[in-house]
Amino acid sequence: MYKMKNLKTNYIGQKCFYYEQIDSTQKEIWRRIANNKIDNGTIIIARNQSSAIGTHGRNWYTEKNNNIAFSIVLFPDCNIDLLNNFTFEIAEILVSIFKDLYEIELDIKLPNDLMINGKKVGGILTETKLQGNNVKVLVIGVGINTNEKETFDEIKNISTSIENEFNVEIDNYRVIGEFCNRLENKLICKGV
Repeated sequence: MYKMKNLKTNYIGQKCFYYEQIDSTQKEIWRRIANNKIDNGTIIIARNQSSAIGTHGRNWYTEKNNNIAFSIVLFPDCNIDLLNNFTFEIAEILVSIFKDLYEIELDIKLPNDLMINGKKVGGILTETKLQGNNVKVLVIGVGINTNEKETFDEIKNISTSIENEFNVEIDNYRVIGEFCNRLENKLICKGV
């Protein structure tokens, strides 16, 4: 298990598993759920994903070792109405983190993209398992091109990285830890 240094949470991120290489953090969460081997608030972080997924099952491209890639599982057992616009709220959390820590302005393109100068720099994937109107499982996946220096040719006109745009190196694990802190606070405020 991996321990994040700047964590101030009661449960989100307290159990953290780090992989040098994995197919997808999102897929690993769902495998652990299927095997009943995961706790509320567990985070899976990957240094490299071989088949990361984005919205609508699309591929998510990342350069090895330099970007943010993680998924978190929550078992909220709450009415789905409490989580309306939740993907946008997650995007707002991420935007505020980059503003507060690095004075970097990211834009949000609905429903789930983080943008810089009209190019995609990150994405959010939220998946749920419902029982009636209650959300039993919520899986949040986040991928952000932070320190990537080269963009794949097929997407270089629509994608970029924070390093390429601002010439600043991001501490990925500091950002992930702060995200856990702010996400837990947001959920408490929502009564989830």
